[in-house]
Amino acid sequence: MTRPDIAVVGGGLLGRCLAWRASRAGARVVLYDAAGSEGEGSAAWVAAGMIAPMTEAIDADAQIASMGRHSLSLWPQWLAQLPVPVFFRDNGTLLLWHREDAGEAGRAQRILASRQSQAHVKHLEGALGELEPVLGTRFSEALYIPGEAQVDNRAFLKAVAIALEDSGVECHWKTFVEDNAPPDAGIVVDCRGMGAKYNWPQLRGVRGEIVRLHAPEIELHHMLRLLHPRYPVYIVPRAEGRLVVGATSIEGEDRSPVSVRGALELLTSAYSMLPALAEARILEFSTQVRPALPNHLPALHFDRERNRLYINGLYRHGFLLTPTIVEEVLALLSFQEPSTPVGRWPCLREKRTETLAADIQDSWEIQTCLS
Repeated sequence: MTRPDIAVVGGGLLGRCLAWRASRAGARVVLYDAAGSEGEGSAAWVAAGMIAPMTEAIDADAQIASMGRHSLSLWPQWLAQLPVPVFFRDNGTLLLWHREDAGEAGRAQRILASRQSQAHVKHLEGALGELEPVLGTRFSEALYIPGEAQVDNRAFLKAVAIALEDSGVECHWKTFVEDNAPPDAGIVVDCRGMGAKYNWPQLRGVRGEIVRLHAPEIELHHMLRLLHPRYPVYIVPRAEGRLVVGATSIEGEDRSPVSVRGALELLTSAYSMLPALAEARILEFSTQVRPALPNHLPALHFDRERNRLYINGLYRHGFLLTPTIVEEVLALLSFQEPSTPVGRWPCLREKRTETLAADIQDSWEIQTCLS
């Protein structure tokens, strides 16, 4: 094989999407991942696949919401270019709260207003049963954010793997790449998440827990999110009567099975929103660890000596941010339309010499590695 332009190390959500989009842009790409082609070893395998920038704006940095809104516009284009269909729904999010937690609803509204996001939010009173009949009269108020979306995370990972094969990307699944023996390529892009912790001293793991349910008798049209000071649980409807319940964030890198307490907290909070879940069947409990930097923002680093571009810190925003980050990286590497701007989000271009010995370089310096 001709020396590839890009070697992507790490085939989770970000890595495989970068390899796919780079190949479509005309780059010669090789991909390495220590797990299998379905992505079962990645944080994305255990995710809910939500693309909800306004909802995330309540507790995340303003850059997350900005990048997320851009990603939301890219997702339909990406899905249309896959070789197989993937479940996608953009009916929006309903933010719910119990009467005793009205203060949380007020806090959410103030934050959304301060970020000029209030125009995208509708305050509903007494009409929830019309918008989401399964809720009935349980909640007298809600915040409705139309247009927010979700994608079947596992189906998407599999579909991208097929797209990689169809486009001729040389994929080395179940192949571990050592730091001191990088692949020979124009540039190496490291997307390993927690696997690259050695190169990111400030990187830490945040454990997430998910329960998947089967409830064919429940017809849920929107994503539900509970505004609660301790348990901001979400319920995400999927095809064929399946539901994904999650939102757990526990500091630590423990990948052991879900605890009894964790299961009770998830299910009790979900049940408080939707009592009809009492007869749902539990299909799976699953856990994974998400890579996070201290500010909960993603970051890029270019190590000139090692000829590596590092991407990390997507935290709980993998599906929300991946299209935007991939587009930014391809523009940085000159595999994107010339009109695509670079450096629109400070977290993807600022220097962080405390986390790596090398500074982030300007785009022309990275591009010289490809020549």
